[in-house]
Amino acid sequence: MTTPPKRPLTLRDVSEASGVSEMTVSRVLRNRDDVSEASRQKVLLAAKRLGYVPNKIAGALASQRVNLVAVIIPSMSNMVFPEVMTGISRTLEDSELQPVVGITDYLPEKEEKVLYEMLSWRPSGVIIAGLEHSDASRAMLMASGIPVVEIMDTDGQPIDSVVGISHRAAGRKMGEAIVEAGYRKIAFLGTKMPLDHRARKRFEGFTQALAKAGIEVADHEFYSGGSALAKGREMTEAVLSRTNDVDFIYYSNDMIGAGGLLYLLEQGIDVPGQIGLAGFNGVELLQGLPKRLATMDACRAEIGRQAAEIILRRSQSGDADPSPTRIELTPMISPGDTLRVADS
Repeated sequence: MTTPPKRPLTLRDVSEASGVSEMTVSRVLRNRDDVSEASRQKVLLAAKRLGYVPNKIAGALASQRVNLVAVIIPSMSNMVFPEVMTGISRTLEDSELQPVVGITDYLPEKEEKVLYEMLSWRPSGVIIAGLEHSDASRAMLMASGIPVVEIMDTDGQPIDSVVGISHRAAGRKMGEAIVEAGYRKIAFLGTKMPLDHRARKRFEGFTQALAKAGIEVADHEFYSGGSALAKGREMTEAVLSRTNDVDFIYYSNDMIGAGGLLYLLEQGIDVPGQIGLAGFNGVELLQGLPKRLATMDACRAEIGRQAAEIILRRSQSGDADPSPTRIELTPMISPGDTLRVADS
């Protein structure tokens, strides 16, 4: 793929890449119908390859940026991301910058669409969840000429700056704690991996820790859709009906873990004596459960705060080519009441 220039892309760049005139490029990007289909396809292909996004700021403002920060996240129904937004909003509230949110539903094609629309308004920066993007999204981010901060994950190669945790390390750390506590028949319940990259990486780290101890995952269950108590109950029941000697269940997030906990308690199962449980994210809302679910804090608000600070600092400095910032936070395990301590 062609490496985009450091300066913002122009119609001339698309013209040179597509082999048609700047006027034709302009007509195609304005959806004019007085262009041949062959020329239209050349322009659209070149623009997508370069990551070119038309500028919707007209007239005298065309060379400027608006005081908006594009924040692109998978979901607002998942309780993780409102806390990230809180960290971002509180950091920017005394500045001229305002966050504007786009939702992708974990879909790469929707991320492309949201990113294209937001970048067309020339924001002062982008905060975007995850490190996995389509080629078109990566091209747009690389060609944007503005600060980009990818958040939540550090297991991969960032485009610019990154703030997050290592999900592979998080899964590995939880796997080691479970093994150390004496559990051996261990199941994993979580989201379908192709769409939730961070859950996939935790699963990879988790299984690596088990393999090092000579243990294979005894059973697993995956689902699509929003995290919910009902999903946790259903999956826990399904796994135990297939593999009744499971002694630990690791859930990809706290919400389904809470559903599993409620199901086990209703069945009169001793937690953590007979079956231990752990989730991920450290959701405070669940502290009112009959037992505190073992979990790991994903540092959500801190991730939002530090990402916003990078955007704020870069926008104020005006440095045309600053060094990217990499911040890796370290989540800690909270054993709660569902993971017995290793020496018990």
